[in-house]
Amino acid sequence: MSGPRARVLWLAKGLGRGGAEQLLLNCVRHADRSRYEIEVAYVLPHKDALVPALAAAGVPVHCLGGAPGRRWPLRLRALLAERRYDLVHTHMPVPAVAARLLAPGRGGPRLVHTEHNLWERYRLPTRWANALTYGRNDAVVAVSHAVADGIAAGVRRRRADGWLTVVHHGPDLGDAPAGPAARRAAREELGLPEDALVVGTVGNLTAKKDQASLLAAFALLRERVPGARLVLVGSGPLEAELRSRAGEGVLFAGMRADVPALLPGWDVFCLSSRQEGLPVALMEAMASGLPSVVTRVGGIPEIVDDGVEGRLVAPGDPAELAAALGELADPGLRERMGAAARERSKSFDVAGAQQAVERVYARVLAN
Repeated sequence: MSGPRARVLWLAKGLGRGGAEQLLLNCVRHADRSRYEIEVAYVLPHKDALVPALAAAGVPVHCLGGAPGRRWPLRLRALLAERRYDLVHTHMPVPAVAARLLAPGRGGPRLVHTEHNLWERYRLPTRWANALTYGRNDAVVAVSHAVADGIAAGVRRRRADGWLTVVHHGPDLGDAPAGPAARRAAREELGLPEDALVVGTVGNLTAKKDQASLLAAFALLRERVPGARLVLVGSGPLEAELRSRAGEGVLFAGMRADVPALLPGWDVFCLSSRQEGLPVALMEAMASGLPSVVTRVGGIPEIVDDGVEGRLVAPGDPAELAAALGELADPGLRERMGAAARERSKSFDVAGAQQAVERVYARVLAN
């Protein structure tokens, strides 16, 4: 190692407000800084929403810049040579592949990768690049057992026991607002009627999140519950198309930094995703005591039992999604499922998750 503390670089594609990026910030707050000197690097300069929070936490942040000429791999190579990290911990596939290719071999940093997505769902070029370079990771952390199963199926080379570790991360809500006053404040902030049934979702407006199915389901729900409202938090490439499909009662709230403050104003949390690793937004909603209607994909069934904390439905089926949302128009059912969700969320331990990751660091650095 380079000194009393191991020098660690966390490498990500961007530092926007997505679930994987928020996970980095959560983990920084619980990292053992007496043992690890952590720095963060990211590729896309326009995705920098979390940079101020990381800087406030005392973490040096390096923007590699994906602009003209796509020279960021050269900047990454220069950073690795200059800072001489003991360990590089990658998140997201493109920077992970770059680190595997550019990090020096013998005498270079050890490589740990956290896989947030279903490995086989990556686009073909990324799958090929993963297949060629994945074995260079000294260890891999999967955010759910579903993600780990995908890795095991995609990486055929037999690895030693302990190479792949499942760590369920969780939200870091701290003193998040709750109670009637928080509910009123959230509804006032969003302009929502006090007595309306409010369904909320958080996520980038992309095909894999499939808000199109949610909009179709909500139109069916409005036939049963005319005063219902739907709040979509997030932005993305499909926003214009989704706005054109939206009917009455739909609010596009954009990208928000205050999601924990908005959650008390909702009655039901919904995810219509076609693929997920383990969504942080769902875990935040459960910790806030919201019942959920979510698709049966990725790691979601690992934290939501159908009929207990919420309802699990098939992806791409607006009718089934609408029926499940209709069930939760019942206040008593919402209260029971919301209480179960809050109780289940007590097992989401972000501090414990970071400790588990640091045990991976210690094992890798010791070998």
